[in-house]
Amino acid sequence: MTYTQAQIDKANAVNLEKFLRAQGETLVRSGKEYRWKAHDSLTVCGNKWFRHSQSKGGFPVDFVMEFYGKSFPEAVQMLTGETGEVQPEADPAPSLAFRLPLRNVTNANILNYLTRERKLSPSLVNFFIAAGDIYEDAAHHNVVFVGRDADGHPRYASNRGIREKFRQDVAGAEKAFGFAHRGTDKQLLVFEAPIDLLSFIELFPKNWQQHNYLSLGGVSGKALRQFLSERPDVERVFFCLDADKAGEDACKRLAGLLPDTVSVTRIQPCMKDWNDALVHRAEIPNRNYFKSIVLKEPPKKDSVKIIRMSDVELTPVEWLWKPYLPFGKLSVLQGNPGEGKTYFAMHLAAACTNGKLLPNMERMEPFNVIYQTAEDGLGDTVKPRLIEAGADLDRVLVIDDSEVQLTLSDERIEKAIVENNARLVIIDPIQAYLGSDVDMNRANEVRPIFMRLGQVAQRTGCAILLIGHLNKAAGMQSLQRGLGSIDIAAAVRSVMFIGKLKHDPTMRILTHEKSSLAPPGASLAFSLGDEGGFRWVGEYDITADEMLSGIEPQRETKTQQAKDLICALLAGGKQVLSEDIDKAALERGIPGRTVRDAKRELGDALKSKIVEGRKKVFWME
Repeated sequence: MTYTQAQIDKANAVNLEKFLRAQGETLVRSGKEYRWKAHDSLTVCGNKWFRHSQSKGGFPVDFVMEFYGKSFPEAVQMLTGETGEVQPEADPAPSLAFRLPLRNVTNANILNYLTRERKLSPSLVNFFIAAGDIYEDAAHHNVVFVGRDADGHPRYASNRGIREKFRQDVAGAEKAFGFAHRGTDKQLLVFEAPIDLLSFIELFPKNWQQHNYLSLGGVSGKALRQFLSERPDVERVFFCLDADKAGEDACKRLAGLLPDTVSVTRIQPCMKDWNDALVHRAEIPNRNYFKSIVLKEPPKKDSVKIIRMSDVELTPVEWLWKPYLPFGKLSVLQGNPGEGKTYFAMHLAAACTNGKLLPNMERMEPFNVIYQTAEDGLGDTVKPRLIEAGADLDRVLVIDDSEVQLTLSDERIEKAIVENNARLVIIDPIQAYLGSDVDMNRANEVRPIFMRLGQVAQRTGCAILLIGHLNKAAGMQSLQRGLGSIDIAAAVRSVMFIGKLKHDPTMRILTHEKSSLAPPGASLAFSLGDEGGFRWVGEYDITADEMLSGIEPQRETKTQQAKDLICALLAGGKQVLSEDIDKAALERGIPGRTVRDAKRELGDALKSKIVEGRKKVFWME
């Protein structure tokens, strides 16, 4: 039978005077105590007893076991009248011969021994005393270390002499249940003796209660097998046995008992055992108390790395030029041949290096720019254009690829960014830097290249602008006209198009309508006049597809739309409330002011009147 800790506490709280009288025993009052007539040297007071002739005492369970010859379960049942639970078959029954040594009334002697001689802290010793796992025996005042099963019942005890080197297991003690501390994590630290276990905790006290600790009472594997059968979730075992041949051999032998799924490490103390290390720790340089040796590692599991969105930190987008060029991202600028891609790239590089900002660009200190081009000569074309744009030539850098051709996958790009603290990289054109072995029309070859380049931009915080050509196919959408796989456009975060209209030579840059970082309709226009200056246009009612076709569509004005709506509503001589006309206009995106403008332009065709004494206005033909 097994009893819960609550039942055991209930048994030990029984009043011994009332218990003995219920058994028909005779008691004689002696001050505040009662003397048992059958054993006149024994007195009881409340739930405590003391035998003066032998200087030992304890609580009711010990009393019944001592004087009525009962086993532990029988004593609890006799005191409480309650029946315990049937013990599981997997847990072997406790030995009938096993009985804990009688407790002394105080623990003063062992507390003095463990703290002064063994150098353990009083708080640590008192923790285990309070748990009932350490106490002072009444007969010889030795330290008793108690081992329990998973249900908390004592199954093992060993005596440790405090005046001489004496160590002995109590009769009937089961080696399978060693002195231990059961924590909550999946690590188990194994020791030869309880004092070594306590010394290790003293040396490494951080979060110690979370871990599991076990004393084998030697080097046998019984207690280890039993503990792991109770805690099959243990993943890491640390053998902290003595630094001698017996400890070394035992570590290797015990490691063989563990399944391959468990990690095994030998933690060897710098001295003979852990208590020696504790006692002499002031003499150990740099607190090098141990060395570790991995004895067994389980095969690594192939697991999928998961990012939990709750752990992802929100980060705002930082802009080089809002809403076109973000820092730390890839951007692409595409356009028809000869419509100003390189011209724009030169002026962008100039603005970043000389501090003369482009329209709507927030003020920032000039910074280094890496300008990589494969189409124009540096001396006869690139440099003259940069001078014309007003760039600070000391801040415009080019990676020398005269010996080894540069590609988008080249590690030199990231190194050049970091070493020169560049904040913008311009690569013109994309197609020239894909590499000779890459088919730009194959998504499986293009996408990894741009993914790696995007990671470079993110790691460095650098804006990377890719200049791309458009093919000459007619009737295709703008995104599909980029040379190569559409994955080039899909892999970047900001897509822009550059072009001009036939009736208006002013160049325009438009963000693509599906760009996630810029609103559709934003546009920049710049002049190609003598001054070469830029001017901001703002919202421009045209799509990238229409701009690249070169013809601006003729769109009906909002006022004309309002006129058409009014005429449609009033067709056939209908009379409609003005508020209903306003409501219908708003549903079509036409504001009330535009409706009033339309009314004025319609003139005498519309009239209003008061109906039923209320100021309601009708518009009618």
